[in-house]
Amino acid sequence: MARKYNTLILGASYGSLLGTKLAMAGHDVTLVCTQGTAELINREGTLVRFPVRGLDEPVVISSGQLSGKITAAEPSRVDVSRYDLVVLAMQEPQYSSSADVRELTGKAAAAKIPCMAIMNMPPLAYMSRLPGIDTSALRSCYKDASIWDNFEPSLVTLASPDPQAFRPEDSGKNVLQVSLPTNFKVARFDSDEHTDMLRTLEADIIAVRHKHDGAEIELPVKLRVHESLYVPLAKWSMLMTGNYRCVQRDGMVAIRDAVHHDQDASRAIYEWTAALCIELGAEPTDLVPFDKYANAAKGLSQPSSAAKALARGVPAIERVDKLIKLIADHKKLSNPTVDEIVSNVQWYLDNNLAEVTAKAG
Repeated sequence: MARKYNTLILGASYGSLLGTKLAMAGHDVTLVCTQGTAELINREGTLVRFPVRGLDEPVVISSGQLSGKITAAEPSRVDVSRYDLVVLAMQEPQYSSSADVRELTGKAAAAKIPCMAIMNMPPLAYMSRLPGIDTSALRSCYKDASIWDNFEPSLVTLASPDPQAFRPEDSGKNVLQVSLPTNFKVARFDSDEHTDMLRTLEADIIAVRHKHDGAEIELPVKLRVHESLYVPLAKWSMLMTGNYRCVQRDGMVAIRDAVHHDQDASRAIYEWTAALCIELGAEPTDLVPFDKYANAAKGLSQPSSAAKALARGVPAIERVDKLIKLIADHKKLSNPTVDEIVSNVQWYLDNNLAEVTAKAG
């Protein structure tokens, strides 16, 4: 290992997946979370369950057995100056959900520390790095766009959060189950220096082997660094075809069912979204073919986290659906299925907000 990096990850649920991979490679990680979750993690560590091809049971990785250290802290107890990299691993509305989180996010921006988002929703500062994007027209897609105003775009990059993971309902908040063990595909930073840090982390994660039943095995979920700024946008087709399309007025359906109920319709919306990315500047090789996604979606037997949140009555979620629509509108492109998807999501949000407002009044 060329150098030991210290990484701050905002979000201890999904963030613990990348955090575990970094700590397995010998790097130190701090997970930012609520006080109760931080106390649990610092007392018992984290557990991440990885499905491995050829094994009947997942391989469980405990943070207490890793060469790097994983700790946790609530936002008010974090000194951002200690870190080489900040990872944004919460859903976009959460960055303005509390004064402590907002303040810490602002400190990370002010400290000019390189930030890598592993969010479905690209930070507005990252969108500023894409030529021809009018970010002022996209501010309504964010719960509070001002959160991103103080970030220097050259210091913000995006990783496509392709790996799927969830907290099992019968386990503590320090446990994560990986359901789709794919890779984080991250775009380079503007500077070679910061990109070299990503490449070091990439190489260190790839080199790790885990001892299991007397044999050394390779665990899935890697960090893959790409020169193209558009590689992380490959997730947009998946989100539109599956994650947001499983939001139906009469109830939520599994991503698998949204994708496979009518594969011709799914292919059409997937390829329309991919064509939009190409219109923005992506190369076809930056993107993922529909058939590969459709095959992976067969294992996604639950509704998306966005759909579940809407069903619970949450009044704000990540609006990648709206982001895609507004960008397409600017390019004079339209699609009736996209319009319907965005309308369905907005219908739930309007109803949820009305219920929250009524209860508060």
